[in-house]
Amino acid sequence: MKYNAPKWLPSGHLQTIYPALYINKPKVDFRRERWDTPDGDFIDVDFVDGQAGQPFVVLFHGLEGSSDSHYARALMALVKERGWSGAVPHFRGCSGELNQAPRFYHSGDAQEIAWVIQRLQAAYSTQHPGGKFYAAGVSLGGNALLRWLGESPDQAAIVDAAVSISAPLDLAQGGASLSSGFNMLYTRMFLKTLKPKCLKKLDQFPGLFNRNALLAAKNLYEFDNVVTAPLHGYLDTDDYWNRASAKHVLPDIRVPTLVMNALNDPFLPGHHLPHKASSHVTLDYPKHGGHVGFAVGKPPGSLHWLPEKILHFFERGR
Repeated sequence: MKYNAPKWLPSGHLQTIYPALYINKPKVDFRRERWDTPDGDFIDVDFVDGQAGQPFVVLFHGLEGSSDSHYARALMALVKERGWSGAVPHFRGCSGELNQAPRFYHSGDAQEIAWVIQRLQAAYSTQHPGGKFYAAGVSLGGNALLRWLGESPDQAAIVDAAVSISAPLDLAQGGASLSSGFNMLYTRMFLKTLKPKCLKKLDQFPGLFNRNALLAAKNLYEFDNVVTAPLHGYLDTDDYWNRASAKHVLPDIRVPTLVMNALNDPFLPGHHLPHKASSHVTLDYPKHGGHVGFAVGKPPGSLHWLPEKILHFFERGR
């Protein structure tokens, strides 16, 4: 399936912003479960329930995303339409309620991906022996999924196929891109929700990080240096962005995996995309699409191309 951008969405920024804000999202009736985590916290997981014996798809959302994100609703609507089952687990603090532990979530969160997938797959395989189990990740969720696939190739064999969409495969280059020019629009959008969460986290755990440095952070580099890196075991932003980047583990993945990033994605310019991966990984870098955009059709446009692309790969491996 080749992506062709509509002529009325001519740039990477428009292809990113318009689908997220202005194309109607399909309605999805989710069923929510709250899970206790191994470290005494909780996450919320939203499900769509399909027919017996049909495949299962888990989707990991992006930075400050949720099951209500345009890409999540579009994918789960198609999953439901096919009679499949699916789930959108929320990273810590992304389901509408602040989590209870000091930690949040991050781009290299392979440990979180691991226990969520293991629990989902175990429950699904018990109810649907022999059924196919697929995993997808978008943006930050895609990077974290790839990290798990590459770091734990034996464990990851429980997944039949995986897809990553618009992942920040090189976090340092992506962070640099988001720290200048028009791209600061995206950075300000992220900080607008991240900072209030962090202030509430300081109410839970006084002194957890420097309040004044948090409030002064003007970009993701500064934010990650104050919050993300130290909270999750990294020395600083440089250490976090280097060690958590998925580009390092692409050669180690043994599950059939599609890695799709548009060359005009403003979050990670195309010339920084990696070209080394294992034979199990398909690197698909279309010229257009923006960041998790991929809108199609005449105005006002449709979101259907991306979920169809994802399920097409799950079913056919290409």
